[in-house]
Amino acid sequence: MEVLQIILGVLLGLLSIVIIALVLFQQGHRAGISGAISGAAETFLSKNKARTADAALKRYTMIGAIAFFVLSIAATAVATILAK
Repeated sequence: MEVLQIILGVLLGLLSIVIIALVLFQQGHRAGISGAISGAAETFLSKNKARTADAALKRYTMIGAIAFFVLSIAATAVATILAK
């Protein structure tokens, strides 16, 4: 196996773990009944901080997903070229 294939495989594995972690850190969009009851207790500032953190996690997840797909296409191209 070529060194480039090994490097791309390791990068794909690490990137997939990072994407899984980013998705797990995100909050759900539906709070349910507990969110309706405790919603009045949240202040305006805490709501904005949560939105900012959630927006950043969403952005990082999107960037990670795009990088994952580009890297997987590159790994497939390298494997195809080396197989010939």
